[in-house]
Amino acid sequence: MDPELEAFVPLLPQLDPRDPAAARRTFAELATSIPATDASDLEIEDLDVPADPAVPVRIYRPQQAEGALVWLHGGGWVVGDLDTEHPWAALLARRSGAVVISVGYRLAPEHPFPAPHDDAYAVLCWVAEHAAELGIDPDRIAVGGHSAGGGLAAGVALRARDEKGPHICFQLLNQPGLDDRLETWSARTFTDTPWWNRDRLAAAWRYHLGGSPATPYAAPARAEDLSGLPPAYIATAELCPNRDEDILYALRLLQAGVSVELHQWPGTFHGSQAIHTAAVSQRQIAELGEVIRRAVAG
Repeated sequence: MDPELEAFVPLLPQLDPRDPAAARRTFAELATSIPATDASDLEIEDLDVPADPAVPVRIYRPQQAEGALVWLHGGGWVVGDLDTEHPWAALLARRSGAVVISVGYRLAPEHPFPAPHDDAYAVLCWVAEHAAELGIDPDRIAVGGHSAGGGLAAGVALRARDEKGPHICFQLLNQPGLDDRLETWSARTFTDTPWWNRDRLAAAWRYHLGGSPATPYAAPARAEDLSGLPPAYIATAELCPNRDEDILYALRLLQAGVSVELHQWPGTFHGSQAIHTAAVSQRQIAELGEVIRRAVAG
């Protein structure tokens, strides 16, 4: 493990999705401990996207931005909201120069799949339909997310392709949750890795699926055909149970003719980029911003 990250491991709070209420409290406390992002140069707006039910979003608009990123937060489909994601969404908007639409999708176990997927897709459709009002080029709309949010973004890209829905120019998948089967080497082996391990991942998938069989939109690794999807950036952490399924998904995308940039970050663990002071985290954050900037630059 990267020594700068390892020093923080004993200080990490225990986030266990098997106790959703406690996990949400812990996650909210953690979010408030992250250094505040200077958002003074951003126009920030909260609104509800019309759907059934309405989906809350927070829009971060840098000056002279034209491209956009529909952003889906992490949290194992169980924790997270617009407020906990605020530091990251603002940071991505500032680093990329793109409009970031942060989505407050419904959470499991109260709202298992397809609720969060439907919320994310509804927001994508709304952004595309109202691009002119939002000052966004409809040909420069990307989707992205971290962890569970990365899995949602991949599922949304599949659905948009299948239903001939809104054009997605790019998908950014940061340590995404893609495969409920947990059969890869990393998913089977990483039982005591910091922050995210096999047991917590398995609990998150159980809540997300709610006892129903996994479909490709819920677990994109199950999709048989990955052709015709948007170009992708996929980032993995070395000590993350999602690692191998993410690398395999990147390879399958490449084999299906989809352009992919894959970055495996050595010495990192799931979500360790939240430790801002580590040099590797600073490199990860800078790269995410640059990737989005390039993707929506037109």
